Amino acid sequence: MAKSFTEAERQEFLADSHVAVLSVAATDGRPPVAVPVWYDYTPGGQIRISTAAGRRKARLMEEAGVVTVTVQREQLPYQYVVVEGTVVGTTTPVPRETREAIAVRYLGPEGGRAFADQMEGSDSVLFTIRPDRWITQDFSGYF
Repeated sequence: MAKSFTEAERQEFLADSHVAVLSVAATDGRPPVAVPVWYDYTPGGQIRISTAAGRRKARLMEEAGVVTVTVQREQLPYQYVVVEGTVVGTTTPVPRETREAIAVRYLGPEGGRAFADQMEGSDSVLFTIRPDRWITQDFSGYF
């Protein structure tokens, strides 16, 4: 039977390395953006997403000021956390240590540093998102 995560389980799940899907409303007559992204999260904190400053998702995040971030486990047992949040800060460019920390989360120390080196000097923006509402499901009771 599916159940909701406890707060501690939710915090731990988000802190693990998962690719998130960022969703943000569109104002340009096109459908909303729904795109996979890397993110940074420390339990009890805010979600941080780094992207190129000229991207459509960056422009729409600035315009809308609110986003949905979905993080899921695609293997059994299926689990997910949906965060509806408010963009509470932007930093341009993304500080090197932040860009590297996010890359290391997904690529490991060597790959993360190499990725950060490759992105050095790029026009980037870091969005800080305050979680406002949570939706969680844990289907481990089925398996």
